[in-house]
This record gives sequence, C-alpha cells and structure tokens, in this order.
Amino acid sequence: MAEAPARPRTTPATRTHGPERASGPLPTQRARRRYRLVLGTLLALAALFAGGLLAWDNPMPLGTEGFWRIAELRVTTVVVMLIVAVCQALATVSFQTVTNNRIVTPSLMGFEALYVAVQTAAVYVLGVAGIQLFQGVGQFVLMVALMVALSLGLYGWLLTGRYGDIQIMLLIGIIIGGGLASVAAFMQRMLTPSEFDVLTARMFGSMSNADAAYLPVAIPLCLAAGGALWWQAKRLDVVALGQDACTNLGVDHRRQVIRVLFLVSVLMAVSTALVGPMTFLGFLVATLAYQAADTYDHRHIFPVSVLIGFVVLAGSYFVMKNVFYAEGVVSIIIEMVGGSVFLLVILRKGRL
Repeated sequence: MAEAPARPRTTPATRTHGPERASGPLPTQRARRRYRLVLGTLLALAALFAGGLLAWDNPMPLGTEGFWRIAELRVTTVVVMLIVAVCQALATVSFQTVTNNRIVTPSLMGFEALYVAVQTAAVYVLGVAGIQLFQGVGQFVLMVALMVALSLGLYGWLLTGRYGDIQIMLLIGIIIGGGLASVAAFMQRMLTPSEFDVLTARMFGSMSNADAAYLPVAIPLCLAAGGALWWQAKRLDVVALGQDACTNLGVDHRRQVIRVLFLVSVLMAVSTALVGPMTFLGFLVATLAYQAADTYDHRHIFPVSVLIGFVVLAGSYFVMKNVFYAEGVVSIIIEMVGGSVFLLVILRKGRL
C-alpha cells in the first residue's frame, strides 16, 4: 500500500530582525522603557525631597506626636511648591506649543512686571504700612484678576482682530512688560531705604511669600486650569503641527490658541500672585522635560515637566535651607544651577 504523501509542515513565518517600526508617542520598546525609567526616577526624587523637607532637622524624636505636629506645619510649603510646579510647567509647555517657539515663556506677557508694579505702587502710595495692608485673600484674588484681565485684553484685542498674529502679541506683551518695569523702577527710586528693603523682600520668588489662606483659592484654580489643559492635550498635539496643518485636520486654530492662552494666564497668575516672580523656572522645566520625555505627546510631557518642576523647587529649597541657611531666595539657586544645566544641554545637542 502506497504511503500518502507527507503534508508539508507549516512553519511560522520567518521573522526579520530589522529595527522595530511603529507609530505613536513612544514608538519602540526602548523608548517606552526609557520613559518609565525617567518617570520612576523623578517620582523617587520628588518623594525624597518632600520627605526631607518634612523630616530633616526635626528636633522631636521620629514617630512622636511632636514630630508629626512639626511635619504638619511644613506641609504648607510642600503644597505651595507642588502648586507652583504644576502652574509653571503646564503653562510654559502649553505656551511654547501655541506660539510654536521653545525659547519663549509666558513671562513675556507682562505677568511678573504687573506684579512688581502693583506691589511697588502699594508701598509708594501707602508706605511700609501699605504692603502690610495689601495682603490677604483679597489681595491675592485682586492680583490674579488683574493679571488674567491683562492677558485677556491682549489676546482678545490682538488675536481676534483682522491682523491677529501671535508674534505681534508677543512683541506688544514685551513692550507692556518693559513699560510696567520702568514705572516700577521710577517709583522704587522715590522710596526711602527702609521702604525699599521691605519691598525688595517681596520681589524675589520665595515660598515664604505664600500664605496658607491663599490655598483654598489657588488649589481649585490650579486644578481647573491644569485639568482643562490635560483634557486638551490631544488638540495641543495637533496645534504643534502649525496653523495650516491644524486647520486641514479640522481644528479651529485661532479658537484653540485663545482657549489655551486663557488657561495659561490663569496658571501664571496663580503662581506669580502666590510666591512672586519665578522667571527662569518655567523655561528651565519645559526645556528639561522635552529632553527627558523625548516625545511630542503632551500627555507624556506634562507629567515629566511637573515632576521636574517639583524636584527643582524642592531640591533648591532643601539645599538653601539646610546648607546655606537662606531659604528665602530659592530663585537664586534655580537660576544659577538651572541655567548651567540648560546651557549644558543646549551645547551637547547643538539645538533647541
């Protein structure tokens, strides 16, 4: 009896061992692994610095009631740092996306110049007692309202007009900021030395400027504006492609830009009114976040930028408080160390 011909054995298709090809914000396994490693490292550093701020140099024995009572008093500072990190990181990344320029910051719109001008005017008109009167929740709400009103006036006037253009908006924002700074400098020259000393202490970005009474107002504003930007992250990915591509994909570019700039103005107003000017923080955080996340997806860039902001703030505050005993001027160490890191990254990559 003749044997039936043997059926050819099915073998799996030969796999090619070429480079992995895929699309998406993190297209390869190596990119996903690298992103998870960066996120985990930043989370560990953030927890380390937060724990250090709460427990380091605590005079009471660990675990006692007095230890936890002192730690609770320090929680406000950590919460303020987290709010500032969220505001500066999300606002700067979103602002650079809608302006399609990674070397600008929302500070160009005059937020910090307006803060300095209002604080200087309070001392100039009312004296040293004026800056004491110009405190509290009412002052905080007024500062936020003034900054948001200034930005809305600029956006509404310059972006909805016939010749609306973001570059012109940035130029006028720089001019307004320069004008406000000149007015503030003129008033500062008319102050007495004691008044100038009191005013100078509020001109540096410092956690000590924040009051726990501001938090019930600052936290909801930060969560609302930050949550709205997170919800629009996919649209920000489209806006980053440019106006023509954005319009061809069915997104109203101008409306989307105005909506994002309004949320950016709320976040920047909350941060500036809470702790004062932090000019270099958002720029530094956004630049490092682009290098660390290495993706175009804003839902991956946002968490990295917030964590970098918190690590920079908490680390700087920890070093200034426990090494140099100068906790009131965190912005100095941020500009010194952060600026050096920024230049190192730029020189290594050769581009922004």
